[in-house]
Amino acid sequence: MNKAQTSGPVLQVAGVERHYQSGKETLTVLNGVDLDIASGEFVGLLGPSGSGKSTLLHAAGLLEKPDAGQILIDGQDCLTLNDTQRTAIRRNAIGFVYQFHHLLPEFTALDNVAMPRMISGVPRKQARKDAERLLDIMGLSGRLHHQPAELSGGEQQRVAIARALVNKPKLLLADEPTGNLDPSTSAAVFQSLFDLVRIEKVAALVATHNHDLRAYMDRVLMMEEGKAVST
Repeated sequence: MNKAQTSGPVLQVAGVERHYQSGKETLTVLNGVDLDIASGEFVGLLGPSGSGKSTLLHAAGLLEKPDAGQILIDGQDCLTLNDTQRTAIRRNAIGFVYQFHHLLPEFTALDNVAMPRMISGVPRKQARKDAERLLDIMGLSGRLHHQPAELSGGEQQRVAIARALVNKPKLLLADEPTGNLDPSTSAAVFQSLFDLVRIEKVAALVATHNHDLRAYMDRVLMMEEGKAVST
């Protein structure tokens, strides 16, 4: 696997902590996490359920505010911003992919992908053109006008990946993106995700418990005792 040609960090996480109260006890999930991810870099975040992968992704994606530390996206210290400003960064600079695709059942694959583009103010014709380009890269040029119920699980997840990248985000965060697929389909979808990250030059942090997918990753971080440790 060829390494990405990267520049400066898109995502910088420094000293991030997250604690939860459980009765009289304090549960530490993130314990001073540090990581940087550059444009075009595909970084894996591995660890068993409960190790803090999703909590770290939520913090990096500005969905959950940590108790301490810094999160910088494209040089912007996001934890100093107000809710409206953080929402704007989530909308314009971050793409999310989850284990379940959450496609709109009444719309075609093409319009599911074009929808975020139109919401951001791009005219429908251009939004659909942008969506078609990504779906073609994902190998779905023959499925543009199919609704989700007419697509396989792997095809649905490819649509979700294209949707996450249609607004040209700087950062892609994926939480178990192939967790509900069989091994063969999982490998094919992961390859498509990897290819699209390279083409679009997105900084990608992908959480998974599937160690078989390490071959696709430029670097692997393992969640251990609340930290992201290089392996």
